Amino acid sequence: MDRKTHDYYQSNAREWARAFPYAYSRFLDPFLSRLDPGASILDLGCGDARDAARMEAQGFTVDATDGTPNMAQLAAEKLGRPARVMQFGDLDAEGRYDAVWAHASLHHQPFAGLADVLAKVERAMRPGAIFFANYKLGDGEHRDALGRLYNFPPREELMALYEAREWEMIDVEDYKDGGMDKVMRDWIAITVRKKAP
Repeated sequence: MDRKTHDYYQSNAREWARAFPYAYSRFLDPFLSRLDPGASILDLGCGDARDAARMEAQGFTVDATDGTPNMAQLAAEKLGRPARVMQFGDLDAEGRYDAVWAHASLHHQPFAGLADVLAKVERAMRPGAIFFANYKLGDGEHRDALGRLYNFPPREELMALYEAREWEMIDVEDYKDGGMDKVMRDWIAITVRKKAP
């Protein structure tokens, strides 16, 4: 996450949480239904932990992480325990997780480093693990009206990064949605499974 985007979320964490009144992502329950009971999940960019709280309520073990301390504090308040402050590029686990959940987070990773972050995610997954991420599509990296950097990848370029990894494509959904900036955009949600050796 670049500094200006980090500072936006650090300064506006509670405002961001209030702007999205839904209890948890509509993608979450279908994702969880693919997992074994008690599976270990990395929540990569957990925000205020509304999704992580749902995961824990369903009996999963969750490593809730966010790149900004104030977001991690919101997550800790919701979960009743600490959440880790971690940038995407600092992920260094190997074969640790049964699933990785990155809802509306990796689209803030500058595109030049996205392939490296996806490689780190793959390394952190156990064979057979499931990975979900969604992105705002576009014609290349730029900032929104709030100053946040997005990678806004063209669909073909993003899919090429995924196809370069040892993943089985499970589900791809194209859809339209808004965001904090109130702009309706094209999004894509991608769910993959790490192939067994």
